Amino acid sequence: MASLDLVNLEKTYGNGFKAVHGINLSIRDGEFMAFVGPSGCAKSTTLRMIAGLETVTSGEIRIGDRVVNNIVPGERGIAMVFQNYALYPHMKVFNNLAFGLKLARRKKPEIEGGVAATAKLLEIEQLLERLPKQLSGGQAQRVAVGRAIIKKPQVFLFDEPLSNLDAKLRASMRVRLIELHRALKDDGLSSTVAYVTHDQTEAMTMGDRICVMKDGRIMQVDDPVTIYSRPANAFVGGFIGSPEMNIVPATLGGSADAPTLTIAGHTLRYGAALGARIAPGTGKAVQLGIRPQHLQPVGANGDGLPGRVAHVEYMGHEVYLHVAVGGLNLVSVVPGEAFDRSKLRDDRIWLRPAEDLLHLFDSETGQTISLGRA
Repeated sequence: MASLDLVNLEKTYGNGFKAVHGINLSIRDGEFMAFVGPSGCAKSTTLRMIAGLETVTSGEIRIGDRVVNNIVPGERGIAMVFQNYALYPHMKVFNNLAFGLKLARRKKPEIEGGVAATAKLLEIEQLLERLPKQLSGGQAQRVAVGRAIIKKPQVFLFDEPLSNLDAKLRASMRVRLIELHRALKDDGLSSTVAYVTHDQTEAMTMGDRICVMKDGRIMQVDDPVTIYSRPANAFVGGFIGSPEMNIVPATLGGSADAPTLTIAGHTLRYGAALGARIAPGTGKAVQLGIRPQHLQPVGANGDGLPGRVAHVEYMGHEVYLHVAVGGLNLVSVVPGEAFDRSKLRDDRIWLRPAEDLLHLFDSETGQTISLGRA
């Protein structure tokens, strides 16, 4: 078991393109760290540098108390599960699992015992005599994980291992991987995980902490609740959450005791609770961030933003309302059983951002300027 530390890690390619910009990250011993971000944000490049499959331009990678920059992949104490599983097609499952131990010249009883224990842990004992082409996607994924586990590495690296599965199987495999991580930790075995995904649902449901990346830089590292409820900047707020956060230009006015927000020409009045959450020295021009679940309809006489319902997505237990407010398009999520479009007059609606749940971001830097709830 070991921690994993990235210290001022950089990657620049021969053509001068800088993919990773001096990132610093510490993954604790036994922690499940999920890397998430849009395509091209360098999360997989970072993982490949940890694995030794990409050279490091500058900075250090430490696994436990060792700097591993110049250590070959096979001696770093890592095991990697790839997106395409990378099983040997001509080998049965037993030999796929045993291959790493055979390379390490382990004795036959140790190999057979390791395969048996790993197969039992992953519930794939009945698959040992099958070839990879005879496996379903979920079965192949479990074999790939088993091939990593059997090596008893210090750190597990996962590069989008569920992306080739259908939605239902992805959901069940998320649970299985979480349970596996917990079982390894309970047994005192290697359980430090760096897990790369483009799927924010995977990141939010699986990670002890989440590292959100953009353009080769780390935007925020924190637990899922904090990432969701207190995003460090507009990018994190907009990337994490489904439907995504509404982020619109606004003008901050009024006083600390009675602040106002003007959005698309309409002014909303708030109280001292919001004023206490606004960082001192904040300028008038801001970006308002409000999650669709926190942008709720109010009566026509209430202090809300007037708009028209342009589109309705019925999701069963929820309804997504796409509302045009001036030149802005906002999304509001309301309970399915409470929504009756026939009660709207000419599809008119008034929406109000919840005072204790709205976010304010600097209009230029995108950094949060709203403090924690009062």
